[in-house]
Parts: sequence; C-alpha cells; structure tokens
Amino acid sequence: MTTIPTTASDSGSAAGDTLSRDALAVLQPGFDGTTAPDWVRRRIGEGLASVALFGRNVVSEKQVTALTAQLRTERDDLLVAIDEESGDVTRLDVRTGSSFPGNHALGAVDDPQLTRAVSRELGRRLAACGVNFDWAPSADVNANPDNPVIGVRSFGASPDLVARHTAAWVEGLQSTGVAACTKHFPGHGDTNVDSHHAVPRIDVDADTLHARELPPFRAAIAAGTRAVMSAHILVPALDPDRPGTLSRRILTELLRGELGYQGLIVTDGMEMRAISGTYGLEHGVVLAIAAGADAICVGGGLCDERTVLNLRDALVAAVRSGELPEERLADAATRVRALAAWTAAARGDADRTPADPEIGLVAARRALTVTRAGAAAPVTEPVFTAQFNPAPNIAVGDQTPWGVAAELQRLLPGSTSGSFTGDGAGAAVLAAAGGRRIVAVVRDAHRHDWMRSALDTLLAARPDTVVVEMGLPQAPPRGAPHIATYGAARVCGVAAAEAVVAG
Repeated sequence: MTTIPTTASDSGSAAGDTLSRDALAVLQPGFDGTTAPDWVRRRIGEGLASVALFGRNVVSEKQVTALTAQLRTERDDLLVAIDEESGDVTRLDVRTGSSFPGNHALGAVDDPQLTRAVSRELGRRLAACGVNFDWAPSADVNANPDNPVIGVRSFGASPDLVARHTAAWVEGLQSTGVAACTKHFPGHGDTNVDSHHAVPRIDVDADTLHARELPPFRAAIAAGTRAVMSAHILVPALDPDRPGTLSRRILTELLRGELGYQGLIVTDGMEMRAISGTYGLEHGVVLAIAAGADAICVGGGLCDERTVLNLRDALVAAVRSGELPEERLADAATRVRALAAWTAAARGDADRTPADPEIGLVAARRALTVTRAGAAAPVTEPVFTAQFNPAPNIAVGDQTPWGVAAELQRLLPGSTSGSFTGDGAGAAVLAAAGGRRIVAVVRDAHRHDWMRSALDTLLAARPDTVVVEMGLPQAPPRGAPHIATYGAARVCGVAAAEAVVAG
C-alpha cells in the first residue's frame, strides 16, 4: 500500500492514492465565498465527490448557477448539497425569506398532493441552479412542542401525518432529479436540547420509538429517498453508549438491517458540539464512518482547506492503524459515487411539469388559521407592527428576515414597525405605537415567558390588537383576530398580512 501522510499535507502521492481518494470522497465540505475557491476545485480533481452550499455562498440564483458550473468543470457528476428545507430553514432564499412554506404549514393543510407540488417546484429551482442534493425533508415527529430546534420544521405530532407528507415531499423533490435526504434518524422530535450545543437524550422505550419515530423513515424509504441523515442524539433504548451518528446499532443494524435501507447515509453537521465537543471532530468522523455513515457533513462552521485535509488524513490513518476497516471506507465512497451517478443520470429523466412559481404562496394561504374573538373592527388604516424576536436557533440562523411588517407597509401605506425582545417589551410597544392599531407578531409564544407577558400587556391596554403567531401555535389563540401561519417563511408573512387587511 502506498504510504499516506498522517498529518494534513498536500502530498502528490496522497492525491493519487485510492485510499486518499476514498477518504476525500466521503467528505461533504463547505467553503467560503460566492465563487469556487481554487483549493476546492483542486481537491475535486483529487477525489472529492461532494461540496455543500450554505447561506454565505448564496447571493442570487444566477450567482449560484455560475458557482455550480464552476465547480463542475472538475467533475460533471459532483454532488452539490444544500440545507434547503424551505420554510424557516432556507439557504436559497436566505436573504429574503423562503418562497415556500415549511413542513408544519404543509402538515396543517394535510394535502399530500400539495406537499408534493411544493417540493417539486423547490426541486425545479434547485436543479436549475445546479444543486442536486438537498438535506431535507425533516421527518421528525413533533412529540415535544418545547423542542428548541425542530418545531415548525416538523410536519406535525402524528406519526401517520408526518409519514405521508415525508413520502410526498421526497417524491416531489426527486421527480426533478434532486436527491432527497430524510432527517434526522432515528428522530429528533422528542428532544429538549439543541444538538448544535450538546447531546440530546430521548428516554423512551423501544416500542414507543418504533411506533412514533420510525414510521416517517419507513415511508421515506418506501418512497425511494436517496439519502438519510443521522441525528446526534442519544437513544438509550437503542444504544446506551453512542449517539445515533456514531452508533453501529442505529445506522447499520437498525437502518440498514431492520429497515432495509440501501441508500446513502450522511451525518448531520460534525462541528456541532454534540460530536465535536464530546469526541473531537477528527475522531468523530472516523467513528461515524465505522458505524455505517457514508458521507460526512462538515463546513457549516469550519470551511477551510485545512479542515478537509485533516479529516482526509484522519480517515487514512484510521485505516492504516486498523481502527477503520478499509472495506468500510471503500463501501462508503462507493455509495457516494453511486448517488452522484444517479443525479447525473436523473437530469435527463427529470419531471418536465411546467413551473408553478405561485405554489408556495398558494400553500401558505391554505395553511392559515384565523381565530376571531368577538367582533373586531376591520383593519383599514396604517398600523404599527410589533415583531417579538426570540433568539434564533443555529439551524434557522439570523440572516433571514421574517414577519409581516414589509407586506403591511405595502398593503397599508404609512404603516410603521419595530422589533422588541425581553422584559418590558409590551410597554415599549404601547409607547411606540401611539394611537395606531397594533399587529403583534410572535414566534413560539408558548416557549417564551417574556413574549406571553408582552401580549398580556398589549391586550389589556389594546384589546383590538391583532396577533400573528409565526411559530408553533401551541398557546391558546388570543387577539382580534389571532392568525396562525405555522411557520415564518416569506410567503407565510405575505399570507398573514393579507388576512390582517381582509379582517
């Protein structure tokens, strides 16, 4: 066997070695910038089979199209991945808000045909930009409404509902030649910790897990999902020692063995503290591949060449030391290349259904729930929109605008707005609003004491306040009226503003 350097280097012998090429092939790294860096193009030539795009790489669809074309000058079947769930988690529309409602809104409508149409249109847009691998949909069952990271990213709390919409979403997306990646296996819905920060734990028995968490993944597999993403969660009923991403029992015995899944297994972001803070990044990557993962998501935070070289060399060193079987690394690389080949072949077979650019807004309008308490006067004059901002989770990020203020300013010229947070927010809104009708926009009010207190203050002083809930509508509806959007996508804000004005 050719000697492989065990520290990060740019050795010519490493570039041509099969083992090194396999180690590069299993990585799905990110990078900085809106054009293709030279180092990325060079590593593609040496065996890298995937790259990942994040919000920092996106300015416009035209720019993304040029970027992916640059990347493919080195490898025509390159996998270009993106975390585009639509709804609250969007990268393609990171600067404007998504043109499509997210899972919870689609689950609220509960029309699988609509879900399929929305994901088909999303896939059409991704494919037109040269993106062929989407880390979506979320198949998590929203068993814990206080979950800090899933929430409106879930289709709902019913395993059957989540299963049928997961299948529809996968079918719609993949009809365009874009591979779906169903996540977060074996289910992230019943957690109260964000795995970006620590290791969540799900303490339920195996029967509950099989009945509640697994049906959506079974449905996704039956629908032909090309990839499944692992979760960095500890599930003692399945494996008391290792989180899902690092667990052979979960990835190989359960997902491959019991569920019969044969596609690509990709990890959630390996820089997340649940892995990197517990096992270390390099060691965590080796453990993940050994457990049965085929592809390593990295680059949401660490997006430099040195990280890629360190991970490549850690995998090579693990094979040479006997910690990682060479056959396991080769099998993982083969699965990555097989998915790349599928996407290349699928371009010619993609669904040619005409574009439907309004389907996202149509779906957002259908998802609205308007609850009226008494006979509130219609909104006909300029309003003051008060947006209550909770701290965003890392998956959603803080780059993407949300709310209804911009659309209300368009519909009711002269309207103004402000953003508020923390104790005293209600009094601050009353002072800022003057005599104007108030539209209070909240997000997961049930999870934030200060937000509920602010609504108490507003509704006591101004019972004609309109309340728009753009998160999980768990708190009892109140307001004149109360409008639930089931997500904070741009189109959800448009639909809610229309409902405010319509009364």
